[in-house]
Order: sequence, then structure tokens, then C-alpha cells
Amino acid sequence: MKTFIACLGTETNTFSPIPTGEETFAETMLYHGDATSHEPSLFSGPLHVWRRAAELEQRKVVESLAAFAQPAGLTIRRVYEKFRDEILDDLRAAMPVEVVLINMHGAMVAEGYDDCEGDLLACIREIVGPDVIIGAELDLHCHISEAMMANANVIVTFKEYPHIDPQERAQELFDICSAAARGSVRPRMATFDLNMINSYRTPTEPMKSFVARMQSLEGHDGVLSVSMSHCFPYGDVADVGGKMLVVTDNDTDQAKKVAQKLGQEIWDLREAIAAPRVNIDEALDLAKKAPPGPVVLADVADNAGGGAPSDSTFVLQHLLETNTTSVLSGLYWDPVAVRFCLEAGEGSTLQLRIGGKCGPTSGAPVDLEVTVRGTLRNGTQSFGPSTNLTGDIVWVQSINGIDLVLNATRTQVFNPDVFTQLGIDLMTYRIIVVKSTQHFYAGFEPIAAAIYYVSGPGTLTSDYGSIPFTKRTQPYWPKVEDPGHL
Repeated sequence: MKTFIACLGTETNTFSPIPTGEETFAETMLYHGDATSHEPSLFSGPLHVWRRAAELEQRKVVESLAAFAQPAGLTIRRVYEKFRDEILDDLRAAMPVEVVLINMHGAMVAEGYDDCEGDLLACIREIVGPDVIIGAELDLHCHISEAMMANANVIVTFKEYPHIDPQERAQELFDICSAAARGSVRPRMATFDLNMINSYRTPTEPMKSFVARMQSLEGHDGVLSVSMSHCFPYGDVADVGGKMLVVTDNDTDQAKKVAQKLGQEIWDLREAIAAPRVNIDEALDLAKKAPPGPVVLADVADNAGGGAPSDSTFVLQHLLETNTTSVLSGLYWDPVAVRFCLEAGEGSTLQLRIGGKCGPTSGAPVDLEVTVRGTLRNGTQSFGPSTNLTGDIVWVQSINGIDLVLNATRTQVFNPDVFTQLGIDLMTYRIIVVKSTQHFYAGFEPIAAAIYYVSGPGTLTSDYGSIPFTKRTQPYWPKVEDPGHL
């Protein structure tokens, strides 16, 4: 009995000016058949789970490519095709197999391919035939397409945002696919289109209870798995939009019924679950009224994890214009400025031009006189059980009362240790600005006096009704109050 495992993914912001090429994959994660011999990351963790679980069942494991790229713009066509074909060649060489398990994002778009996951799954199905079980794990910020549904036996998405559960979902997927390979279950899937495009945070109510409700249905009345695709709002593809996804044991009608029922429930909660935003002036006013301790402001429009450059200066400019002090802000992706600081060395003072380099959504560069307070080669930060690279990273202190952390490898803020590794004491600041949308939450919530999500200019607009889609034809909320689907 043989199980084939692989990973290929990225989250594509089709409005981002940053191309996704092979170097971006290499910088994030790129292994050719040996990912499970290295420490698990957010992206390779599921492969570790599948290998361990398969070997416990005395199954032979064939491991193929594991490639993931930091979210950005369109993936270069030749890069997608090269990686896809590597997986397909490995699969042909491994045949016959009983189970194929693949970790993907669900929102990968390449030049000429609006649905990379659907394309890859269709190619896999063509090789293995109709009887082999194909399981796919997706990020919850995915576009679930007809091609994915037609070619996978089982699809499971993350349930949590921030993504603290990829390995648990990997085990869930393995258990269902293994049971299907043994003939113990016959998975059947159905979706329900929510016609909603927004952002939802699962640690807070009422989303927290809705996730618990989803999980409470699993294992009862033939329901094997329940997922909610939140969607990735910044992908201009036909399938953009949230969906409920239910997997049952040989009962498509039940899957449809449960998906629709949950879809109605989440629709009724739409106003309550939509992520609240404030503008920068409101955020600063709220910070003044907050209890003692650091107030965390999330610069959500410049989150590298959504394909933004992470070098925008709009919030920084406002802080300077309002003479706001006792501020720490990061991460700014600025390899040139980082190099200058490393060359100058700790304790040096220099004139530094920061940010504003990638395009109009980055704003204008900011010129500051700064003192280099800390430097680190090949920095890292934690995210759950995994370690993520920041590249070279520096801490600079401006004469304006604002400290900045700049780094050489584009990534969002996940954890306070991205700052503390430089010797920064977070409790000495009144305001901490993090370039992230939600993945920072688990790490910063314990130390924050308050957390506010700032809506401002940048690559990731919070005005979901204004996103200039050209390929989605259906109306959706909040662009219209009633899309007419229920």
C-alpha cells in the first residue's frame, strides 16, 4: 500500500505588483522530495503528519516536491508548470498508489492559470484514474472551484484564522482518506456559495462559536468534515467568494443540506463576524484611552501575507505628521536600507530612506535620521510550532520618537520574538504597529492593552465592495445588501 504526498502553493494577490518566481519559492520553502527530513514549517507540517500517520499504518510513503511561496502577484507560468510537472513525473514513477495527499493553498493563480489547484488535481486524476483516493488540504483563504471538487475525493480547509491548525487538519484529511482507501467510508462533497467576501477572525465571537458548531457536526449523521472557505478577497478569479464545504459518508444530499444550513447561519451572522476596522486617526484616539500597556495597531493593508509589499509608509507618515511618539513599527521590507544599517553597524547614526519602493500602494519613501540600535543576520520568528525566516533584520531609532524594524526577506509579523530577538523591550512602547492582518494575534494578544485593526491605503483594501473584480459575475455582500441566493 503506497501513499503519495506533495505540496505546491502560494496565495496570489492578482492586484499585487510583485511577481512570484522561482526565487520566491526558494526563499520561502522549496524541497525536492525531502521536506520531511527537515524541521516542519507552516507549509511542510502537513507532510510530516501524513508521513508519520501512513508509516504507522504500514504504508509506504513516496514524497515529492514541497514548494510554497510568500504571497505576492501572479506566479510566472513556467515556474508553475515546472513545479506541477515535477509532481506529476514523480507520481507517474510511483504508480500504482492508493492515496494521493497534497497540501495546496487554494488561491494560487499563475499566468494563464486562474485555478492552479484545479489544474493540478485534474492532472493527478488523469494519471491515477477514478479509483485512487485524492485528498487536498487548503488554506481557508481559498477559492473552491468546480475542478477541485470534480477531481478530489476529499477537501479539508483550515478552520482557524490565525492558522493554528494546519497539522490538525492534515490528520483529519489523512483519517478520512485512509478510511476511504480501506473501503470503510465513501466520501461525498458539496458546497454552498455564501456570496460573501470579507475577513473573519476565528478567536473572537461569534466566529469562535461558529467554528465550534462546525466541529460539533463532524462524526454525526454521516458528516465526516465541515470546512468554511473564507475566500481570498484579492484574487480576480471567477470563483472568488466564501463557501461552506461539507464531506459526508456516501450521502451527497446530506452534504448539500448541511452546507446550506450552515450557510444560512453564517449569512445571518454576516454583520457581526465581519472584521471591524478603524482609520488611523480613530486608532490613535482609541490608543490614548486604552489601559496602560502597549496598544497594538495592525496595518492590515500592507500585510505581506496577503501579497502586499510590506514597505508602505502611509501609517508611518501619519505618525510623523501627528508627532506621535513611543512607537515601534515593523516589519518594513527594505533590503537596501537593511544593508546600509549592517554596513554602518550598531551605534551608528545615518540618514536613511525607508520604504515606498514597490509602487503606488507603497506610498512615498520616508527620509529619517536614525541610530542603529540592533542588527541580526538571518533572523527568524515563531509561528505556532514552526520557525519562519526574516532574513537580515535591523532595529533603528529615529529622532522623532519612532523605532522601526526593517528586514531583508518579505514577511509579515507573526510573533513578538521578531522584535525581542533584537533586544527590544516591547513593554516600553505605548504603540506597536505590526504589518499583519491576523496572524500576529495569538502572539501579541497576551501583552496588548488593546488591539485595533487599521484600515488605510495599501495593496489590501478593507473596502471589499470596491475591489475591481473582472471575472466574478455573481453579486456579493457587502457590494450589495442582498445577493439573492437564500
